[in-house]
This record gives sequence, structure tokens and C-alpha cells, in this order.
Amino acid sequence: MEVRPAYAKGAAEVMSFGKILILVGLALFVLGLILSYVPGLFSWFGKLPGDIRIQDENRYIFIPITSMIVVSLVLILLMNLFFRR
Repeated sequence: MEVRPAYAKGAAEVMSFGKILILVGLALFVLGLILSYVPGLFSWFGKLPGDIRIQDENRYIFIPITSMIVVSLVLILLMNLFFRR
């Protein structure tokens, strides 16, 4: 029977959190490159049916309901693909 120190589990959790941070950073980098070099690729975002725009003379209110549902679905699919055990 192997006795492991109490800090061993914590170190593994920190390493996995570090890997997640690296993956998020790489994803943001790639997204930044895409938005810089192909700006028209996401021009539809924010203009979907269901996104609420209220414009007055002095104010502009934008509530992206449908766009946020799309973002949520994409994130759920990515999380299920990469973090499923």
C-alpha cells in the first residue's frame, strides 16, 4: 500500500488548471488572429433574430439574447468534447 503525501493531489489539480489556462490562452490567440485577418467571418454575430436593439436619440440599448444562446451552445459542445471522462 502506497502512502502519498497530502500535497500530491493538490499538485495534480494545479497542473490541470494550468493546462486549462494554456488552452484558453491559445484559443483566445487563435480567435484574435481570425478576427484580425478575416473580420467579416463573424459579421453575423449580434445581428441574429432575437437580439434586441432599442435606439433613441440619446441612448442605444443592445440585448444579445440569441447570440448568447449560440455562444452557450458552442461552449457546451466544446466542453463535452474535450472534458468528457
